[in-house]
Amino acid sequence: MKTIFITGASAGLGKATAKLFQSKGWKVIATMRTPEKETELNLLENVILLPLDVTNIEQIETTVKAAVALGDIDVVFNNAGYGLIGPLESYTEDEVRSQFETNFFGVIWVTKAFIPYFKERKSGLFITTTSLCGLTTYPLSSIYNASKWALQGWSESMSFDLARFNIGIKNVAPGGIKSNYMNVMKVSEDKDYDPLMERMTEGFTDGTLMEFSESEVIAEVVYRAVTDEKDQLTYPAGNDAVRIYEKRLKDGPEAFRQGITKYLNLESPYNVATL
Repeated sequence: MKTIFITGASAGLGKATAKLFQSKGWKVIATMRTPEKETELNLLENVILLPLDVTNIEQIETTVKAAVALGDIDVVFNNAGYGLIGPLESYTEDEVRSQFETNFFGVIWVTKAFIPYFKERKSGLFITTTSLCGLTTYPLSSIYNASKWALQGWSESMSFDLARFNIGIKNVAPGGIKSNYMNVMKVSEDKDYDPLMERMTEGFTDGTLMEFSESEVIAEVVYRAVTDEKDQLTYPAGNDAVRIYEKRLKDGPEAFRQGITKYLNLESPYNVATL
């Protein structure tokens, strides 16, 4: 029986992935900040709950040791994360740092804790939940985008470093996810940006900018990334992620950016007469 270790398993994609792998005959180590509050996963056979706040390095080390003591671990799914939405000037310093502590550094420290174990075993696979926003960008999410683009670049570099030890690393990049969208978003408002936020909301509502898939649909992509044995770094997940990323690749980054600018009725600062 193979084993997957999952962060952020209390809701949404993390929980859906835990359920899917358990149904496929895997042993699941599901981690979350407050496992004592879990009422579903704790009832499933071959699912073990452990406490983990990915911003707490000491707890990461303790939980990884406890997980390894339970038996062989084959896959680590770095899933914990959230979105910080709003204009840059509306964020506090703590909000910006917290976004990176969870989305980026949390992944780094969990991965770092498991590398010696995978090197000793000469096998292992890391999967990270990135985002469509790590492959392209949207307005009013600059820090969230930055955290996910950082993961994308880090993962590509790590793929070279880990390959010699027979350790893989892959990213699953979802678009919108229905079940926990508002639970994992922190919105900072600024009236100066209300027209832009309204236009983006329209794009989310009609599916132009982002559709919203069920978390179970994205979990299936995680399972495929784990089991397909392909040398592939990134798996766009959900119809919107596949469609929009393909368009970005086809159009090129500048044309794609200008298309978003036009769609949102934004005036380019360069469309002005030279003084």
